[in-house]
Amino acid sequence: MPTPARFRTTIASIVVQPDDLRELRTFHKALADVNRLRIVRRLAEGESSVAELIAHVGLSQPLVSHHLKRLRVAGLVATRRVGRETICTLRPEAFGEVAARERAILGIASRAAAG
Repeated sequence: MPTPARFRTTIASIVVQPDDLRELRTFHKALADVNRLRIVRRLAEGESSVAELIAHVGLSQPLVSHHLKRLRVAGLVATRRVGRETICTLRPEAFGEVAARERAILGIASRAAAG
């Protein structure tokens, strides 16, 4: 018999979630992991190859690639190929873009303007 928590999770997954809220969730979930935050902090210093990130965070290549994919999907990191290496760059403007969009989606911008 399913537990009450499993039942709630199943119901929550059936409910239609607006795309704009899912977009915000993707961004925040990308930053909700300490290893991804460590990658972001390293990339804030300048671009880096995946090999350099592996050495910096001390994780395996598949795990670093997984974290980079989550950061790319959230729009925080851009990558490019240089020969056999993948170079990663932080997109600092993404933080401002998401903050502005988040205020608009949640209705905070209009409320602050009215106050």
